[in-house]
Amino acid sequence: MAIKKTLLEAEINDAFIKFQRSLIGRGPTEAKTYIIDDMVLIRLKGVLTIEETHLVKTEKGRQIVKQMRQILRETFSEDAENLVARLTGCRVVSSHSDISTKTGERVEIYILDTNLEKQLRDEEKTKVDT
Repeated sequence: MAIKKTLLEAEINDAFIKFQRSLIGRGPTEAKTYIIDDMVLIRLKGVLTIEETHLVKTEKGRQIVKQMRQILRETFSEDAENLVARLTGCRVVSSHSDISTKTGERVEIYILDTNLEKQLRDEEKTKVDT
C-alpha cells in the first residue's frame, strides 16, 4: 500500500499546485497530501500572494483576504472536486477548506464515497499474494 498510496499522494500534490497556479497566478511553496480512510487532506503552505501578505497585517485586510479566498474557492470548488475524483477514482461526497492568514497555509479536505486508504491497501495486498 505504501508505494501506491505515496505515488497517488504525490500526483495529487502536483495537480493541486498546478490548479492553484491557474487560479491565483502562483502556486504554494509546499504541498503535502494525506490519504486517511475516506478523506484526502491537502496542506498547502505559502499560498498568500505578495499583495495578500501586506493586506493581512490589518484586521480589515485579514477579513478581505479570507472572504476573497472563500469566494474564489466556492467558484472553483466543483473543478477541485472533479480533479480529486478523477485522480482517486472515487466520488467526492463533500469538501471543506480554510486558509490561515497567520501562517499563509490552506487546508483542503475531500470526503470520498470510498475508504480509499483501505482500497489501496487491499489492492497492494492482492498483488503481493498473487
